[in-house]
Amino acid sequence: MCAVNPDTPSPPVVKRMRLRYAGTCARCGAAIDAGTLADYDRSARTVACVSCEPQQACAEPAAGSEPSEELPAPRDPITESAPSLEAVDGVAGASAAAEFQRRHEARQKRVQARHPRLGRFLLAAFDDPSSTTAWSKGAVGEEQLGQAFAKKAGDQLRVLNDRAIPKTRANIDHLVVCPSGVFVVDAKRYEDARPKLQVTGWPFGPRREWLYVGGRERTKLVEGMHKQLSLVRDALAHRPDVAVCGVLCFVDADWPVIGGSFTVRDVQVMWPKKLIAMLGEPGPLGVDEIADVQWELHEAFPRHRQSG
Repeated sequence: MCAVNPDTPSPPVVKRMRLRYAGTCARCGAAIDAGTLADYDRSARTVACVSCEPQQACAEPAAGSEPSEELPAPRDPITESAPSLEAVDGVAGASAAAEFQRRHEARQKRVQARHPRLGRFLLAAFDDPSSTTAWSKGAVGEEQLGQAFAKKAGDQLRVLNDRAIPKTRANIDHLVVCPSGVFVVDAKRYEDARPKLQVTGWPFGPRREWLYVGGRERTKLVEGMHKQLSLVRDALAHRPDVAVCGVLCFVDADWPVIGGSFTVRDVQVMWPKKLIAMLGEPGPLGVDEIADVQWELHEAFPRHRQSG
């Protein structure tokens, strides 16, 4: 489970992070470029070079010595004029819907080109293949989950929908930042199919966990989630105290009345209502850090080109 114990100590006052904007080191006065790893003092709202040792306070200057010139108050690179996002950023399901439309239109053109006279009849008589309609169904699932997130979104729950993975055509359905950490959520819509955990090997051999949906082995969904988790953890490597958890959320599935959720290979599997409840649990992240993490993830995983 990724939920954080409410008794977990609060984040330290000094936080090592990458700056959104350029700032000035409060210890040596040197300029610090945007994107540089630096120490941010939340209480004083100042930044410092990671290579600078904290200065010891002097009670009084030595006799006969000239008072040192005070450095100007440094600009706060975290909060002053910092860009901000809405609690919900991006359009859920936009890229999946666009991919469905692209495939649908490509098929229409192919059929009409091959059968100039019968093309319209064939298109009306035969539906798109399942490899095409799957994108439409997936878009609906993402939209439904995105709407559920939007109802709960605010300062303590921020959402990034439909994020592009740089240098690939792939995307991340949802990134949710809340008090207990970051949740990478992959929305899946397998109508009336029941997700189940199957364990092999144990107790007489190595334990192996498998994901089945509607009786079919779908462990590749878990493997895909682990790839996304690796990317998100790399983007937040400078925040080792922020938990990053993976969730496969099945929309319109055949869930049992009691129980049903489970964890397979460290990825949680559940339905939307249970996920929403879990995202509302307490944790160590405050509203400022939640906003900071949302922005950093936005920079690492920008809006998909179809999300506007």
